[in-house]
Amino acid sequence: MPKTITLRLADRVYETFRSYAEADNRPISNLIETAALKHLEECSLISPSEMRSILADEYLVAGLKSGSRAARGKKGRFVA
Repeated sequence: MPKTITLRLADRVYETFRSYAEADNRPISNLIETAALKHLEECSLISPSEMRSILADEYLVAGLKSGSRAARGKKGRFVA
């Protein structure tokens, strides 16, 4: 279910959002949501295509799982 938030914007910022939304013929809320999600995707440490490549590599995933289990069990040693 969608959630409602209150966002306080300076008049200048609001007008910028409003003009972009009007140019795209969509609500300001949709413009802000889309822009925020795009920004978060661009700032993430790994792109979706890179993550798909990693998950498709069964040997790599098995190694990561094995290393994770060893770390949880405090087995092995730290190598700097």
